[in-house]
Amino acid sequence: MERDSQLELYEAVAARLKEAHTKVRELQVPEGVRMALSRKLLVVTAAAKHDLADAAARLDRLMKDLDEGRFPEGD
Repeated sequence: MERDSQLELYEAVAARLKEAHTKVRELQVPEGVRMALSRKLLVVTAAAKHDLADAAARLDRLMKDLDEGRFPEGD
């Protein structure tokens, strides 16, 4: 049973990461901002390998920031 819920969470995070990558790619923002967002997505992806629940929470915060137009500063 635990394995099933873990698999469901993994599938949900994977689908949300795909959605987030698409959203970042389509944003009309300077390249530095896009790169900063891409780095954040890479951090979430790496976190998913070690702590799936933490990665899901990080991804939720990132998606909320994107939806509300809060972007990191570009280099």
